[in-house]
Amino acid sequence: MSEQARITGKAAAIRFENLDTDQIMPKQFLRGIDKAGLDKGVLYDQRFDGQGKPRPDFVLNRPAYADTRILVGGANFGCGSSREHAVWGLQQFGIRAVIAPSFGEIFYSNAMNNRLLLVMLPREVIEALMDAVDADAGNTVSVDVETMQVTTPVGTHGFALSERHRRMFIEGLDMIGLSLKYRAEIEQFAARYWAASPWTRDVARRTRERLGTT
Repeated sequence: MSEQARITGKAAAIRFENLDTDQIMPKQFLRGIDKAGLDKGVLYDQRFDGQGKPRPDFVLNRPAYADTRILVGGANFGCGSSREHAVWGLQQFGIRAVIAPSFGEIFYSNAMNNRLLLVMLPREVIEALMDAVDADAGNTVSVDVETMQVTTPVGTHGFALSERHRRMFIEGLDMIGLSLKYRAEIEQFAARYWAASPWTRDVARRTRERLGTT
């Protein structure tokens, strides 16, 4: 089994329904021009009070959950805006998978394309799993992409992924890496297309040259 195909680690329950991407990554952490430091913004208003002091009762601030790798969330996790920073921040924070009853559509695409694994399980399983990981911080969860099984303190459960996403995790690829697997076919298609429609090739470059810009 490839290392990329299994995620095992401590899980923490995030007991919010409709947790949106603005809450996962607040706007004040979007000012940079790169991805650096986004871990500081993850769930900021849940982790810190108005004076910037940690909330000791929030699960991810508790020492027992310091090395959490899997979040167990409520329904419609990641709804709201399309900000991809929410995914990048979770990954920088150390999160490798999120298990929930359902996800916001855009967040799901952003997460899977960046290899943050999202797993949907029935609500009753999620509720039981939340109770289990809340009761014992030593509980671990294992997600196996090859067998499409989640092993938890409350049993083993199957889940579904598209074949494209499953392949990405098994082969250790993100969206760009998977696309490059088809580079030869893409280049062949482009060559045929440009041969049939030559006026469509290098339009931006030719426009800049015509306008005298660089």
